[in-house]
Amino acid sequence: MTAYADKPWTALYEAGKPDTVTAGYADALSMFRGGVEADPDGVAIHYFDGSLTRRDVDTLSDAFASALLDAGLERGGRVALYLQNVPQFVIGLVGIWKAGGVAVSVNPMNREREVELLLGDSGSTILVTLESLYRDVAASVVERTPVRTVVTTSELEFQSRNDSRLFAGVTRIPAKEQPAPAGVSVVDMAELLERFRGTTPPPVTLAADDVAMLTYTSGTTGPPKGAMNGHGNMTFNAEAFRQWCSIGPGDVVYGVAPLFHITGLVAGIALSMLTGAPLVLFHRFEPGVAVDAVREHRPTFTVASITVYIALMNVEGATADDFSSMTKLWSGGAPIPPSTVEAFRKQYGRYIHNIYGLTETTSPSHAVPYGATAPVDEASGALSVGLPWFDTASRIVGDDGRELPPGEVGEIAISGPQVVSGYWNKPEETARTFPDGELRTGDVGYMDDRGWFYIVDRKKDQINAGGYKVWPREVEDVLYEHEAVREAAVVGVPDEYRGETVKAFVSLRPGHDVTPEELIAFAKGRMAAYKYPRQVEVLDELPKTASGKLLRRELRGRLHTP
Repeated sequence: MTAYADKPWTALYEAGKPDTVTAGYADALSMFRGGVEADPDGVAIHYFDGSLTRRDVDTLSDAFASALLDAGLERGGRVALYLQNVPQFVIGLVGIWKAGGVAVSVNPMNREREVELLLGDSGSTILVTLESLYRDVAASVVERTPVRTVVTTSELEFQSRNDSRLFAGVTRIPAKEQPAPAGVSVVDMAELLERFRGTTPPPVTLAADDVAMLTYTSGTTGPPKGAMNGHGNMTFNAEAFRQWCSIGPGDVVYGVAPLFHITGLVAGIALSMLTGAPLVLFHRFEPGVAVDAVREHRPTFTVASITVYIALMNVEGATADDFSSMTKLWSGGAPIPPSTVEAFRKQYGRYIHNIYGLTETTSPSHAVPYGATAPVDEASGALSVGLPWFDTASRIVGDDGRELPPGEVGEIAISGPQVVSGYWNKPEETARTFPDGELRTGDVGYMDDRGWFYIVDRKKDQINAGGYKVWPREVEDVLYEHEAVREAAVVGVPDEYRGETVKAFVSLRPGHDVTPEELIAFAKGRMAAYKYPRQVEVLDELPKTASGKLLRRELRGRLHTP
């Protein structure tokens, strides 16, 4: 097999299909063990002023696996990880695999209703969580779930800096002081690791089609669904990342994407395990802390939402020199305005490659290859999300399921080794979303005659303004061209005359000021009359998911008419 880095990216497509990639490991646990054997004393995790070697993570995850088995975890049992970006997430994940279990990722922004739903749907019997998240959220619902053991831990572990921007007011809450509903035991992770230190769990054999993770969809089109990300899905995409993005042991992975999210799991944890590149963690995203982590640990690679890059551009005192190590940047999760990519390159001298994937594709299915520049569609101004990567078949289909030719807009459909087998305990949803194993993404887009793909929007986000179709991202891209606009999100709102009309919510760059009327006029002069926003509302911050995706559904709820 010819390594991707050894040949120009265009050569991969001269025959219309990229080279084949074979994952070197059948399962993610073997991948982790391979990394430990190759470089046991290499740094696995940087966390503020603390670090853990691969041997450290191996030893600690052995102890945790033994503790899980002692707590009654059986083969295939589910263990929920309700954590921020802390080393305990990695230790817990590997320990779950060593015990033969399935990890369930839970968004740390989730509140009582969501936590109860995910714990119940997954059938998790053990919950690993931050002390404050248990006290403030999970403790009130855990007795109504299958959970019988709660393992609490603190973000103050494995570091001593206690950065006040993140940890002001954070104190330890011993497990014995936590509420323990009837039938639920609450134990401290540090105590468990010490109690079982030096133990080795019985050997376990995992297969490519065994479920490694239950990663829940965001629930934008209904209740969250647990995508069954298999071990083979994870190892394939880790290897594809390694080659497509040219990642090696000399790189350092910037873990800005949340670890509970499929991007953080694969582009962060799995890629670090495979390549030997250290993983930089800093609890959660705070722009100033994030820039300090770049200065201190000199990461080279990351995948982050475009809102993260926008925030980094607005950190006072950050310079191009600070970002000189960051040579391999990708962004996914939301459409990227070409103007933002250019602004980042102008400010920091670094190009942001586009990338596209879903929870159901175990992170990417398409990406702009390292060293290539994404084309911009002349008609729509959309920036391409890239080319289908190794062994991935992608096509555009109409409402009748038939394949559409280049240039025509339809639903993006994907098949390949990264596509999951389906949703946990949801056979009807699985059959509808994965006909014949092909994922119907719900994303609307098109392919040009060179094989580059472009995203128009989600089907459900289309606005019908007096019979004219308006895609929010096209309006957003225009608004991003205004120098005062930091973030923009467009939704459809009721209108007596047109049935529905276009409304934009924006936040502004520091030091800039603009009125809604000025933004409306700006957009009106740059797009068709039926597309420009009739309403603009300026907010301090736009609501986002933990992965940085703008939440249009929350904005729709405001329905404010000026």
